[in-house]
Amino acid sequence: MQELQATITDLSHDGRGVARIDGKTVFVSGALVDEQVRMRLRKRHRHFDEAEVVEVITPSPHRVTPRCRHFGECGGCSLQHMDAEAQIHAKQRVLADNFARIGKVSPQHWLQPLTDAPWGYRRKGRLSVRHVPKKERVLVGFRQEANPRFVAEITHCEVLHPSLGPKIGLLAEMIGGLDAARDIPQVEFAGGDEGIALVFRHMNPLSERDRAALVAFGQQHDFAIYLQPGGVSSVHLLWPEQSRLVFRIAAGEGVPDVELEFRPLDFVQVNAGMNAKMMARALELLDPQPTDRVLDLFCGLGNFTLPIARRVAEVVGVEGEHGLVERAAENAAHNGLANARFHVANLFEDQRGTDWARQPWDKLLLDPPRAGADKVLEYLPHKATKRIVYVSCHPASLARDAGILVNQHGFRLTSAGVMDMFPHTAHVESIALFER
Repeated sequence: MQELQATITDLSHDGRGVARIDGKTVFVSGALVDEQVRMRLRKRHRHFDEAEVVEVITPSPHRVTPRCRHFGECGGCSLQHMDAEAQIHAKQRVLADNFARIGKVSPQHWLQPLTDAPWGYRRKGRLSVRHVPKKERVLVGFRQEANPRFVAEITHCEVLHPSLGPKIGLLAEMIGGLDAARDIPQVEFAGGDEGIALVFRHMNPLSERDRAALVAFGQQHDFAIYLQPGGVSSVHLLWPEQSRLVFRIAAGEGVPDVELEFRPLDFVQVNAGMNAKMMARALELLDPQPTDRVLDLFCGLGNFTLPIARRVAEVVGVEGEHGLVERAAENAAHNGLANARFHVANLFEDQRGTDWARQPWDKLLLDPPRAGADKVLEYLPHKATKRIVYVSCHPASLARDAGILVNQHGFRLTSAGVMDMFPHTAHVESIALFER
């Protein structure tokens, strides 16, 4: 493809450099703002083109040497070439731009960004598996940066939990030796405070030889091994005979911790260190009082619900996935929390007729998926609600919902800030406080 030279003038929402050539926007992988680069065009589109850096002629002062040898090939971490301070600044700017452009709002106060260990932080995720006959081996990893249809050939990962990250190559080698090497499309991993579980999806029944090989791999590396022959409900433990995934959260100064048990495919925050800091900030912003009644929407396993329950009169969590609600209730009982109740409800449908939606709540916590909480905001919050903490994994939906809360419900966007849940990626996690 054609090679061109240009100056990078901006950074896109997905972490690529932005240049303009003959009036057309070009998104350049591996480039930073203010750099002069030589680049190779990858794809042409009607309104924009895509390119990759061939040579950095004038580097940015924020450019660093990527720690991972697979950077540029693996699409898992797109910002390893940018220093940590610049990464946070870029994410804060994305959040501010979304507030201004979509929500037409701005926080009265910007919170100090939350950061934690930038390496070995990821305890949850899915590894793609691909048997490649031409290479006569199995590849295990994330998708290629240049072509997401293919799996990147990697031997280790710097951001995965240190019990797993250095062993990606060994995992691929083990799968490559199985009779079912062509029948395993993915391996999911989940880490608690006490160990790592691997879930092997397999399209056909496994031979006894394969089952023995998986057990041996688990024994050698201290992984719990699960099999998934069908849907989520088919997941079952192969080795050891018993295994338990748990993590603990501090509920606040002088308040006992809570312990949450979960299953390997359950949603949990991928970054344990950041989850602890996020919890502390959420509790600080929510300011729970002994007489408060709190509603926690999109509550999952009770990640926020149970620490809140330690400090209020009553908290109700609502979640759309039945299994998560079951485990949230079990976790409440396990922690002796009789003041936490849970309901199953699809929060993307109108729930205003339900008992929990009709009740007055002093405070509200929202932690929705990427789509945000606009459907909930059609009937909540009620006038009794004076404080809302909104945890977001997508700045555009947070900005849209912030506009709804400010312009339709009379709240002030008191404060907001980013949380670096996924260092070295363009993913923006954030938190905001609304008051009236």
